[in-house]
Amino acid sequence: MTALACLLLAAGAGVLGLVVGVLVGRRRAARTRRRDARHGPTLAELLQRVFRSSGAGLVVLTETGDVVLHNPRAAGLGVVRNGRPDARAWAACQQVLRTGTPQEVDLSPLEYRGRQPAAVLAHVRPLDDGFTVVEAADTSDAVRLEATRRDFVANVSHELKTPVGAVGLLAEAVLDAADDPAEVHRFATKILKESTRLGALVTELIALSRLTGAERLPELAAVDVDEVVQEALARCRISAESAGIEITVDSPSGLEVDGDRTLLVTALSNLVENAIAYSPREASVSVTRRRNGDMVEIAVTDRGIGIAPEHQKRVFERFFRVDPARSRATGGTGLGLAIVKHVLANHGGEVRLWSSQGTGSTFTMRLPARDAEGAVADTDGVPPAERPDAARSAGRAGG
Repeated sequence: MTALACLLLAAGAGVLGLVVGVLVGRRRAARTRRRDARHGPTLAELLQRVFRSSGAGLVVLTETGDVVLHNPRAAGLGVVRNGRPDARAWAACQQVLRTGTPQEVDLSPLEYRGRQPAAVLAHVRPLDDGFTVVEAADTSDAVRLEATRRDFVANVSHELKTPVGAVGLLAEAVLDAADDPAEVHRFATKILKESTRLGALVTELIALSRLTGAERLPELAAVDVDEVVQEALARCRISAESAGIEITVDSPSGLEVDGDRTLLVTALSNLVENAIAYSPREASVSVTRRRNGDMVEIAVTDRGIGIAPEHQKRVFERFFRVDPARSRATGGTGLGLAIVKHVLANHGGEVRLWSSQGTGSTFTMRLPARDAEGAVADTDGVPPAERPDAARSAGRAGG
């Protein structure tokens, strides 16, 4: 065999071996892909995914304080910054390494900035071999809830203590003046007033507790807005007459909403009573209703003292009063507007406020209309019905 033939034979064998190798490699790769597809990711890969997607901030530290692993949530909570652990977390890790006992550490930001969590609590545990893990969680909601609970309990205690104490003192005065019928009558009248205020406070606390989730709310049904207005005005008739306040109301609208009639009447009567309490004697309060886009609006306008801009965001807080002296004089509890806010929220609506000091205020209940078809929304700034001087053309209420 010549040298050329040997060379060609060798070249052919090489090419054949290369082709066979490529085919075998492709077949093995295909088998590997099929095996991987059947078995999915490895355990280590799954653990890494869990670690990175955890809602808690997780950090693994060495005994020298180096960050081995951390997930994005840990950075978001401030447990890790620029690759270094928070000093408080590292101090806790050192303590855990010395004692072998897990610890809790408060990692709340020392300075609150923007949208970062207001409170962060971390648990530090040993992992042996000089490693520790820090597990941090955003506890801002729990802290705010606890602060609200403490404030609510303190406010309730204060509000209940005032009428209860007054009833006790007045009862003593009645006993001391037992031989004087005029004095007994005067003190008994005051006792009746304070007991009425105490009863109103307890009733509104129960209503507020119900609205904020202590009880299941009733099923919503079709409610006639005109009937709600009529019943709310009937509840407020005596208060209006006693204060010399004239209530005007516009014509029936025929509007309907989905809701609970009793709750809606309570909310509207609270707004009307509030308008009466903060209006000067012989003034007027107006109630108007209209369709605005997909919403039904019921506006209550007074021509009272108005609300300062810095107070307008707080008037719906429990026990907040713009004028505490006036509230005491009228027997107000400070819960009426909070109840209105929760009633509207539970109906998928809202309450809006427009106010100008020395001119008056308008509170507007906004509720989704039962039939949202064919509605045309008003687009001009503050609606005319929400201005104290706009309701003068409204018809006079029958009661």
